[in-house]
Amino acid sequence: MTKAVSESGSYVEPGEFKRDTRYITTRITADGRDGYPVQPGRYRLVAARACPWANRTLIVRRLLGLEDVLSLGLCGPTHDKLSWTFDLDPGGVDPVLGIPRLRDAYLARFPDYPRGITVPAVVDIPTGQVVTNDYARMTLDFSTEWTEFHRAGAPALYPEPLRAEIDEINDVVFRDVNNGVYRCGFAGAQDAYEAAYDRLFARLDWLSDRLAGQRFLVGDTITEADVRLFTTLVRFDAVYHGHFKCNRQKLNEMPVLWAYARDLYQTPGFGDTIDFAQIKTHYYVVHTDINPTKVVPKGPDLGNWLTPHGREELGGRPFGDGTPPPPPPLSERVPALHGPA
Repeated sequence: MTKAVSESGSYVEPGEFKRDTRYITTRITADGRDGYPVQPGRYRLVAARACPWANRTLIVRRLLGLEDVLSLGLCGPTHDKLSWTFDLDPGGVDPVLGIPRLRDAYLARFPDYPRGITVPAVVDIPTGQVVTNDYARMTLDFSTEWTEFHRAGAPALYPEPLRAEIDEINDVVFRDVNNGVYRCGFAGAQDAYEAAYDRLFARLDWLSDRLAGQRFLVGDTITEADVRLFTTLVRFDAVYHGHFKCNRQKLNEMPVLWAYARDLYQTPGFGDTIDFAQIKTHYYVVHTDINPTKVVPKGPDLGNWLTPHGREELGGRPFGDGTPPPPPPLSERVPALHGPA
C-alpha cells in the first residue's frame, strides 16, 4: 500500500530508521531541459505547513517573492494511508488542480507510483501531473532557475561564491539534525535511538559553537543553509523534544541556538510561515505508532518566540543588499491563534 508521508519512510521499524530518499528528480529550469521550462502561472506548489521539508519551500518562495508566479496549494495537517488531502479547501478539493488528494497528481504521471506521496511537490497545472517532489533540489532551483521572476530586492540565498560551503553545511545538518530527529523518533531499538540521540546533540553543540560568533551559518546574510536548519529548530520544543524523545535539552535551554532561531523567526518570511497548531496536530495525530492516543499536547507556551534575541550585536545583514519581503497575501496568512500571542 502506498504510504502518505511528509518524507518517505517515517514509520517505526526494527533497528535504525532509514529514510527513503528516492525522489522524482525532474527539474523545472530556465531552459526547460527536462521538458518543464520556468513559466509564470504554469505550476502549483503543493505543501503542508506541518511538514518541515515543505516549510522550506514556503519560506524560500516568500523570500524570493514568487507568490504571483507560482501558486500555492495547502494540504491539511493530517492525512490517511493513501495521501495528503486538501481538506482545508471547500469541499476538500484543491480549487486549481480540481483534485481531493495529492496522490491524484502523482498517479496522473506515474500510474504505478511505488513510493510515498510526499510534500512538497510541484504540479504542472495544464496536465495535472506531478513534476517533482525533490525538496532539496526544489528550493535551490527557486533561487537559481526562477531568477527572472524574483521580486525586486530578493536576497541571494544560494550565492555562487558560497555554494560549496552551503552544500557542506546542508549535508551535515541534514544527516545529523533534519533527519537526526527522525532517527531518534522512529528508532525501533534502544541502541539505535541512543546513537541517533548522541549524534543529534553533538551536532547541535557544534552548531552552537559555530553560531556563537556569527549571526548566520554561512557568510553574513541569510542563505539556504539557515532556511534548512530553521525548520527543524522551530519544531524542536513543540514536537521533537517530547514526541521524538530528543530530550537532553529544549531549544529554549540552548542559548545560542534559541537566540538564532528567534532571530530568524522574527525575520519576515520565516515566522509568518509557521503554524504551530498544524505542526502539533500532524505529528501527534498521524504518528499513531508513537502516540496511539492521538492526544495533542496543549503546550508549549509560544510567547517567548517574540522576545528579544540580541543577535544584531553580531552584525550581519539578513537580506544582504536586498530587502525584506512584504507581508504574505491575505489568503496565505497563518491564523493568529496558531502562533505566539
